[in-house]
Amino acid sequence: MELKIAEPSEKKEGAGATVKRLFPTSETEPIDPFVLFDEFIVQPDVGFPDHPHGGFEAITYMIKGAFRHKDNMGNDELVSKGGIQKFTAGKGIVHSEMPGDELSQGFQLWVNLPKEKKSIQPSYQKLTADKVHETKEDGIKIRQIVGENSPIEFETPINYLDIHMEDGSSRSIDIEDGFEGFIYIYQGKVKVQEKVMENGKAVILKDMKELNVKAVEDSKLVVITGKPLSEPIRLQGSFVK
Repeated sequence: MELKIAEPSEKKEGAGATVKRLFPTSETEPIDPFVLFDEFIVQPDVGFPDHPHGGFEAITYMIKGAFRHKDNMGNDELVSKGGIQKFTAGKGIVHSEMPGDELSQGFQLWVNLPKEKKSIQPSYQKLTADKVHETKEDGIKIRQIVGENSPIEFETPINYLDIHMEDGSSRSIDIEDGFEGFIYIYQGKVKVQEKVMENGKAVILKDMKELNVKAVEDSKLVVITGKPLSEPIRLQGSFVK
């Protein structure tokens, strides 16, 4: 099977922030149940001040620096390197995400809510880096961001792994039956099946059960899959209808 490759596009968001958006773009549509995926690298003087959301769930995973989340439910939390914050917007939430006093890098993923849950009560979760489940074996470290061994809860079943691979290490990645998603390489270079993929490239995972990945150099990637809802994804600004 020929791999479907995708690349992010730079986009201005918030107050002076630039993100690398894998989807949705003119080239890559949302990947059911996922609405949006951004990699952000922001300086302390820019960020994402107060703005509303509704109709989906979002998770932010920090790679460097820190982000402070504040919302109209009273949450005010600083999430540092390796940490996770997740909110269910449901019927509506207003929040901000602003960096700390150093360059901050991470990923934000939006997950669609089933139509019968679009108007549920909003909620928030935080997980510090030391609470993220990790395994290390044969030159590979795997962090379980969402899924088995993670307390982060979604209304839609998803799996989210952060995988760090030493040069020459290899791994066979199983994809849960019926799940779809993507791999995004954010550092280094890996061989996926027989195709060499560099930093900033992604592989769309559709109708696949297993993927073989080998590090050509020290590399880092996220593997994100979920159970499609088979419902329309209607993104309207910062809301998913």
